Amino acid sequence: MMTTQEMRTEVIGFKRLKDGYWDYPDFKETYTLLTNGDGPLIDDFLLEDGYLFKAHKLCIPNTSLREFLVWELHAGGLAGHFGQSKTIAALENRFYWPTLKHDVGKLIKRCHTCQLAKQRKQNTGLYTPLPVPNCPWQDVSMDFVLGLPKTLRKHDYVCVVVDRFSKMAHFLPCSKTFDASWVAKLYFDEIVRLHVLPMTIVSDRDVKFTSYFWKTLWHKMGTKLQFSTAFHPQTDGQTEVVNISLGNLLRTLVGENLRD
Repeated sequence: MMTTQEMRTEVIGFKRLKDGYWDYPDFKETYTLLTNGDGPLIDDFLLEDGYLFKAHKLCIPNTSLREFLVWELHAGGLAGHFGQSKTIAALENRFYWPTLKHDVGKLIKRCHTCQLAKQRKQNTGLYTPLPVPNCPWQDVSMDFVLGLPKTLRKHDYVCVVVDRFSKMAHFLPCSKTFDASWVAKLYFDEIVRLHVLPMTIVSDRDVKFTSYFWKTLWHKMGTKLQFSTAFHPQTDGQTEVVNISLGNLLRTLVGENLRD
């Protein structure tokens, strides 16, 4: 359980919580019973150093502190403006109030950054499912995120590699000038070094993936290459979904400085 001292370092206006328990009906009755010494524990509620906890989670009365905590865990620091479910999970790990889920949903709908940065376009075409993998990092998908501003190390591409079994993804910085040999070296240095050689690689028909070197290399390794077509682009749909998530995360972190 998080100690009172640790809570003080995380929450601004922490000392005002005690007054909030008396002033608002959410916890008034329970707080009164525990303060009067009717028992050390009532329905998982515990009083410690004058602060109310429920199942080791700090109870937050109906004050502006609730909204502050939602915004802090949704948009503060490197939070990344994740969706409603992840924001709720982050809050429920440490805090409690009866209308937490409703309040989070209501506030996230008002998030201006999410409305601007997150795409809501959906592919409504028919899907062609691939065989379901049964082992991590033996069936992967690859794609590139293009058109990014150059970094100090002259990187302007991101190579996205997704394990189709575990959905784990690696984001590898690279450059537009990288040819198939550079991409292969990057894959072996960053992916094969940590995992295993793949049995299948799903990708689009990028010139790097259709080059003679790329096809010959993976043929020698015993890896089967599977390419999407213009009529069935959703073959590589899993990587495209990860690309959208990466784009959303980058836009929310960069904010208005989109060329930085």
